Amino acid sequence: MNKRQQEIVQWINKHGRKSLNDVAEEFAVSVQTIRTDIRRLTDRGLILRSHGEVVPFPHRENISFDQRRIRNLEGKQRIAELCMTKVADYQSIFLGTGSSVSEVATRLNELRGLQIMTCNLHAARNLCEHPDCELTIAGGRVRKRDQDVIGGDAVRFFQRYRADIGIFSVAAINKNGELFDFTDDDIMSLEALVDNAHYRILLLDSTKFDLESRCVWNRVNNYHCLITDVKPSQWLLSKLQSQGIEVLY
Repeated sequence: MNKRQQEIVQWINKHGRKSLNDVAEEFAVSVQTIRTDIRRLTDRGLILRSHGEVVPFPHRENISFDQRRIRNLEGKQRIAELCMTKVADYQSIFLGTGSSVSEVATRLNELRGLQIMTCNLHAARNLCEHPDCELTIAGGRVRKRDQDVIGGDAVRFFQRYRADIGIFSVAAINKNGELFDFTDDDIMSLEALVDNAHYRILLLDSTKFDLESRCVWNRVNNYHCLITDVKPSQWLLSKLQSQGIEVLY
């Protein structure tokens, strides 16, 4: 994905439904060039095309896990590759919810002697095939659409353990670096994971930048490493690095 295509996704997410002519005019290229860009972005699940118009990919709570899993899959695979450089054999690991975290779970079979604790059922399913991993999953009410356990059940689960590394994601990050998730239950589970992990890794693919959601998580500097698939804006990158956060992309 080139720089213009990244900017198209951000622009559509910010301004909403636009015609192909509007997009071509905004980026000072031909409509034919924009059609090519839009086709590639649509194939990657980053935006949608409807009746000659371009619309944002629905960024709502009720999108199923399977829909989110294929959105920007190439970017999530890149994030998983980078995340693997931060984990090692014989570590204890918390895995939070989300499709980016699940993508990391598919790579963990490269490591030995892991102790993994998760509320992410899709990740747990993948890890059942791991040849050398002790796997513990949260019990309680299952959010079937998202294939996870959250809320009080997940909070109590993460509070019972301590982990070397916590790997998690959120719904969005705005231009100021504030983090957002969809529900209070998501935030509660996230805080329990973060509070009980020694080293904390936040995974954010490029579709989550410059967005906001319903619930704010203000603990911006409560993670050590941010991993994404594109370079963040220079302003955000500088702010994160000034707070001692390592940024990989």
